Amino acid sequence: MTRFEPGTPRSPEWSGAVADPGQVDALLAKATAADGTAPVAEQGVHAVHGRGDAARHLVVDTESGAVAGYAQVVPGHDDHVAMAEVVVDPEHRGRGLGAALVSAALDEGGPGARVWAHGDLPAARAVAARLGLSGARELLQLRRPLADPIPPVEVPAGVTLRTYEGPADDAELLRVNAAAFAWHPEQGTWTERDVAERRAEPWFDPRGLFLAVDDGTGRLLGFHWTKVHPAQGDEPEAGEVYVVGVDPDAQGRGLGRVLTIAGMQHLADLGLGTVLLYVEGDNAAALHTYERLGFTRFHVDVAYARVTAITAAE
Repeated sequence: MTRFEPGTPRSPEWSGAVADPGQVDALLAKATAADGTAPVAEQGVHAVHGRGDAARHLVVDTESGAVAGYAQVVPGHDDHVAMAEVVVDPEHRGRGLGAALVSAALDEGGPGARVWAHGDLPAARAVAARLGLSGARELLQLRRPLADPIPPVEVPAGVTLRTYEGPADDAELLRVNAAAFAWHPEQGTWTERDVAERRAEPWFDPRGLFLAVDDGTGRLLGFHWTKVHPAQGDEPEAGEVYVVGVDPDAQGRGLGRVLTIAGMQHLADLGLGTVLLYVEGDNAAALHTYERLGFTRFHVDVAYARVTAITAAE
């Protein structure tokens, strides 16, 4: 069993649910304010509240009952390894708790498990070095000023570009999403529940979900789901290229670019100053497309793993 340093006396156990999600939410907010980046991604926050992925949770309390640290593991499935996220209260850092939680999360995740370091901050790199971990995956955040000229939307012949019309579109949306992201351990497993949860979020706007439909068959060829992040601290409102997915059978028609531009124009029309997106560091084709549209690197998330796990996967 992982040993936790003094100041975190409870020997926590992994659970399928968080007893008090509000406490974990408060910890995440505190860490975000201190670090300038969220320690747990959107999917992980949903899991804290029992939505989305069937995650495992570990909460470390102080003697007073406050939450000092939290770890989450989404078990591996099919060809995808387990993914973990860890956060420590800024007041309880420097005592070995982060390393203990990361080690416990990798043990819980099993062979090949990885743990995200959002922003790849110096403290995360120090923990990785202490535990002998190595970077196994990079997720890049790119940004672009929306004041810069945006290319015109040029829809190919035989294609109609429209916006989301409600749950009747969900089956096709999920079909294309699964096909486009079959390789992706998080995005490719979306279900009706995942779409419904996002549709219920305060940021959801059907006018910002663009669908490219084949005029002859009525089948969905691709989509671009945009998102607006509210102002937070010194950060003003920003738009996001949330998800762009194109059916593999429709590749080569320039639909990814068309859909991305349509969403960018929508976000610019809302008066936003910046648009951001996330892309896998090894997705050369997507990086080329986004760089041609004026996006540049702003931030990086790194998934760390034990060196033996990376060697075995190669």
